[in-house]
Amino acid sequence: MKTIWHNTKISLDQLNEMGETTMATCLGMEFTEIGPDYLKMMMPVDHRTVQPYGLLHGGASAALAETVGSMASGLIIDPEKQICVGMEINANHVRGVRSGYVHACARPLHIGANSHVWDIRITDDQHKLVCVSRLTVAILAKR
Repeated sequence: MKTIWHNTKISLDQLNEMGETTMATCLGMEFTEIGPDYLKMMMPVDHRTVQPYGLLHGGASAALAETVGSMASGLIIDPEKQICVGMEINANHVRGVRSGYVHACARPLHIGANSHVWDIRITDDQHKLVCVSRLTVAILAKR
């Protein structure tokens, strides 16, 4: 299968280094796989990512979804000519998680000249669906 990525030489280590001074690092997010048309990340369910009842915080799931989807858009655009910014995100939280990791997989629903739409599925360590998210990213000319 042909890849959708503009930069086909980027490594997981490089992706993770890009997030060193961002919320991704604060929440323990880590890129785990780059496929021809998908990008995956994981995040721990721990003191940084749970709400007072000990369940994964919905905002942490949304942050994971936006991080993996936005970075996926960043890998599609030409960074010399364009930037990408989140425009809209929604998330349906379908299962609680108390420990372990959650795993996000971003796949494109639409790759256009001015916007990208991503389907992001978040699962637990047992591959059970935790959250379904849709992210729309605006593609803008670099100034």
